[in-house]
Amino acid sequence: MQGWLGNFTIAALLGCGATGVAAQGIYTCIDGKGRKLTSDRPIVDCVDREQLELNPSGTVRRKIGPSLTAKEVAALEARERQIAEEKARLAEEKRRDRALLIRYPSRSVHDKERIEALAQVDEVIKAAKKRLGELQQQRKVIDTELEFYKKDPARAPHSLKRQIDENTQSTNVQVRFMGEQEEEKKRINARFDEELVKLKQLWALQTPAITLPESSRPVPAPGTR
Repeated sequence: MQGWLGNFTIAALLGCGATGVAAQGIYTCIDGKGRKLTSDRPIVDCVDREQLELNPSGTVRRKIGPSLTAKEVAALEARERQIAEEKARLAEEKRRDRALLIRYPSRSVHDKERIEALAQVDEVIKAAKKRLGELQQQRKVIDTELEFYKKDPARAPHSLKRQIDENTQSTNVQVRFMGEQEEEKKRINARFDEELVKLKQLWALQTPAITLPESSRPVPAPGTR
């Protein structure tokens, strides 16, 4: 009885051990020499390649990638970041393209907005030119008064000298401001030109291809195919 019980205990323990191994899964891979290896734990000879962890039924539980060095991991992460950044860039580009098409569904709309943008700057320049004309008229009055002190400019009153300085500074400001507005017109035209290049491509993609009906297609000459 005791011998039978001892054999039963040993068999039960072996059975539990086998169950534990099976629960851990089975690892398999093809090593560098082409050999198929199998083990109850990750296989050392396959650290540089993919391994499969199998369920007890033989189905794949998961794939274990090759072990990488710190340098390889850093390179892989950099590559993944580059891919993610490129995807984000393309997504942002598509978003901008959609927004551009919504804003400018046709060439006429784009041209109209260009004209309006330039017209606004022209109005600012027009106002600056008007102010410059006023300053020039003011300077003529000042110069007329200064004629009295032509022989001895040092005798001119400080108020007149101050008027000359203020007029000169204001004139320089207006001239510089008008120059800046002319540069702004160049920037506006450059922006609209750049948009137009992109829009022409987007508009072309939106235009459906025209297919002629069968009755409108040219009939081949006899003897040709």
